[in-house]
Amino acid sequence: MGSSTRIIRAALLAAAAAALVAAAFLLSEKHQKAEAAVQNIQDQLDALDPATRTAVIARLTSDEVKRVRGNQP
Repeated sequence: MGSSTRIIRAALLAAAAAALVAAAFLLSEKHQKAEAAVQNIQDQLDALDPATRTAVIARLTSDEVKRVRGNQP
């Protein structure tokens, strides 16, 4: 294997490693944002009185069931 081939392989490996690091960072950032959104929703639900909370959860569940069933053939 020639010297230039080794250099090209090393450069490609370094580029792939950098791409993986960038992807991992972006995934971690999105995961943190999702966790924050879930916690925000949970906090808002916890702040409701029990009757209102039950009604909100029932409505959200009903809406989600309709959405899922609407997407099925």
